[in-house]
Amino acid sequence: MKFKALVTENGVNLLEKRFLPALEKMGKSCHLCLTREHAMFLHNLLNGDGVQSIAQFRKEALFHDYRISSQNDDRIAFALDLALLLRALRSAVAVASHYSSAAAPARLEIKLVKKLPPNSTQPMPFLTLETRGYKSAVIQDIPISKPLSRAQVTELQSALDMAQDLPQTLVQVPDLSQLLNLVDRMKQVGDVVNVFISKHGDLSVQVSTTLISLGAEFRRLTVIGEQTNAPAEDQNLSAQTRSSRSISRGDAQSVQVSVKHFAKSLQCHLARPDCAFYGIAPQGSCLTVIFQFFIPGSRQTDKSISLHCRLPVLDPGSG
Repeated sequence: MKFKALVTENGVNLLEKRFLPALEKMGKSCHLCLTREHAMFLHNLLNGDGVQSIAQFRKEALFHDYRISSQNDDRIAFALDLALLLRALRSAVAVASHYSSAAAPARLEIKLVKKLPPNSTQPMPFLTLETRGYKSAVIQDIPISKPLSRAQVTELQSALDMAQDLPQTLVQVPDLSQLLNLVDRMKQVGDVVNVFISKHGDLSVQVSTTLISLGAEFRRLTVIGEQTNAPAEDQNLSAQTRSSRSISRGDAQSVQVSVKHFAKSLQCHLARPDCAFYGIAPQGSCLTVIFQFFIPGSRQTDKSISLHCRLPVLDPGSG
């Protein structure tokens, strides 16, 4: 199997300044899956434990002169340490800025290699970053796992296909900073957060103990997918009563998730999304958070980039 590409300036900015810092907060290691058209960073898709996150890039968003080949339908996947990748990328950027010039800009090449580590008789796989300047080259090797087998890649693709299923109703949260501030306080109160989402654009998050409740309600949010109008007679009722009535009518769902998982998913704000959508999967199987990115200088969705998380749901009474 072979993979080699040049990382574009836009690709460096996306990875170094936005996505890798965000993804590192999701978990120290992840799978990097490369196909003919996409590069994907995948957290927890195979073990099913913890927050699943899927960051997908069209190859043009990160690379040019992109070449990949394998006997597994040109698909390659392996696990790697995101902190090592981020450190190597930052170092490569520093080297490039030092050795490049307007006449001879430095090139940053990324490729898969096998090398013999010191004091070893067995070649090991590495993801290599090579920065080429006018008169020099700096090479950084990032150790990776053995590439996944055909059966493992098929299993990863099946899990990825399942993770792409969207909730029937999504509500838009315009300002993630409000949730970030709230979740910091929630951590001091309890371990479980109750999330309620209705088809008429209501979102509430609440942590409760026998002594204290802390939460927030967002009403009349933009709804994508299945939506209904809130009954007029519900307008002056308490949030708790409105929630109960909406759930009994089939117009809303409520799930419990770990406060720790909820806070971790919000770290995706480091990737600088333009907005976020929350939804609950059918039968309340998970809480989904979809982050949307716009083409710079517009309100049009950048379809070359996607990022979403799936938070496992706790059984009522657990935690």
